[in-house]
Amino acid sequence: MDNVISVILGGGRGARLYPLTKERSKPAVPLAGKYRIIDIPISNCLNSNLNKIYVLTQFNSTSLHRHITRAYKFDNFSRGFIEILAANQTIESMNWYQGTADAVRQNLRFFNQPNIDLVLILSGDQLYRMNYQQAIKEHIRTGAEVTISAIPVERKHAHSFGILKVDEQGRIIDFFEKPKDERIIDSLSLNAATFDRHGVSAKGRTLIASMGIYIFNLEVLNDVLRETNQSDFGKDIIPEIIKKRRVYAYFFDGYWEDIGTIKSFYEANLNLTSLTPSFDLYNEKTPIYTNPLFLPGSVINSCKITQSIIADGCVINNAEIHNSVIGIRSIIGQNTLIQDSIIMGADYYETDPNIRANRLKNIPDIGIGNNSRIARTIVDKNVHVGENVNIGNVNQVEQLDAENYMIRDFIVIVPKGSVIPSNTVI
Repeated sequence: MDNVISVILGGGRGARLYPLTKERSKPAVPLAGKYRIIDIPISNCLNSNLNKIYVLTQFNSTSLHRHITRAYKFDNFSRGFIEILAANQTIESMNWYQGTADAVRQNLRFFNQPNIDLVLILSGDQLYRMNYQQAIKEHIRTGAEVTISAIPVERKHAHSFGILKVDEQGRIIDFFEKPKDERIIDSLSLNAATFDRHGVSAKGRTLIASMGIYIFNLEVLNDVLRETNQSDFGKDIIPEIIKKRRVYAYFFDGYWEDIGTIKSFYEANLNLTSLTPSFDLYNEKTPIYTNPLFLPGSVINSCKITQSIIADGCVINNAEIHNSVIGIRSIIGQNTLIQDSIIMGADYYETDPNIRANRLKNIPDIGIGNNSRIARTIVDKNVHVGENVNIGNVNQVEQLDAENYMIRDFIVIVPKGSVIPSNTVI
């Protein structure tokens, strides 16, 4: 794997995850109580023996940079690295990244290194576990110039993905981005035998969708991006190159979820709390790496907790928690109920002087106050929630922008550092 460079696309403004991306880039959003989204593709790379990794980002990259610097360190003999390439002005380009392909194009000079033959391009907002070595071996075996990882999907989900059509050898011969026309969907449908040839059971699925994971021969990547000024792989580049290049599909049939929206992010996190989660955080052979924070174990006193994740460093006293994710350093007061929620915790513990100063301003302590009710809510980090607070979208509003909270898809989001006064009802 020494001849492969991995490129993780950090995304743009992260508008679909706003306000979680108000002060951080999308890959830096906390996940499962103690991780960051960026830990998923990086861990997949490291578990696949790929240790030459670039992360491309341009918005609010400070916390991402800090996390990566602290979490991932290689010894002097590994020749591995993880570097962030933030958008910047150069002689060749004065513009921000205009899309996924443009981001890669603007950084080709970093990828054109001696003894590098392949570039693995990954998305920074997906939850899955994949051995990239297998995809790379398949890329080499087929003699492909480009390989696209593809996952089987049901017909009813066709309008949500870029759908591929392959021939008997697995070569991609057609591509449509989010097709809605039934005749087009018919033309893209595959029979069960095609799935079987690639070691995947159809299980009633008739389509394969692009996962946004690409393997390019480096020479081909250079040629493709210099032949056109198109800015996006999925919408622009892929539909064109399948007509001119040997583009093959790599069939993948594990758990895979795009967590780039509030709803998908919320549902994926809560799925992790189930007894049989779709994504296994406890796989010892392929662990998820992150920044070791060296926090103490959580203190839990007189609580009733069911089907929940409790991260390190929490203090929870006489509370009730159901089907929720409780992040690092969470402080949860007495007689408080938390249900179907994500509490991201805090970046620090408040000191006594800070607590006294805040109380003089009628600002509650960081955490969730006594006698509060939190349901179907995402509470970002460093949030001050007072006592007797009821957050649960009591009026069943689908979308709303308020001063210190937002609602998306009926889910309440309290942005980082917000203050929710005592006795508030949302």
